[in-house]
Amino acid sequence: MSAVNHDRYDDTYLRRILRETKTIAMVGASANWNRPSYFAMKYLLDRGYKILPVNPAAAGQEIMGQKVFGSLDELPVKVDMVDIFRNSQAAGPITDEAIKHGAKVVWMQLGVRNDEAAGRAEKAGLKVVMNRCPKIEHSRLSGTIEWHGIASGVISSRKRAL
Repeated sequence: MSAVNHDRYDDTYLRRILRETKTIAMVGASANWNRPSYFAMKYLLDRGYKILPVNPAAAGQEIMGQKVFGSLDELPVKVDMVDIFRNSQAAGPITDEAIKHGAKVVWMQLGVRNDEAAGRAEKAGLKVVMNRCPKIEHSRLSGTIEWHGIASGVISSRKRAL
């Protein structure tokens, strides 16, 4: 397998991951409707993906009818992808948990990049995507990105200045 360029992903690479993925553990999922993880979770659920939200602060609760788990260790099934909605530093330990869990893919969200963790995951046989959103990539690759509020100014991962 050739090395993946984490600065510029080939559409074939992303398309294959999104096509082969059926179950996703969303680490950092939020029940807050205006958080990026909420939009991503809703979109992916609506496209037929099985989402298992992971958030220790909300463990045992539900987000969009899906039971929230406290960690990857608590998941009742092995997931295909671990989608990381946490910062780059936290992505390291989460990636190690994803390797231990037996996931096939580690996907780090927009603004999240940890090259050392990516190297460990790839060495263990996982595919890695960093600084991308599966919701955005799915809608871009399916030609429907303009339908989903991208570049509308409504969705942002940054806090507004007061």
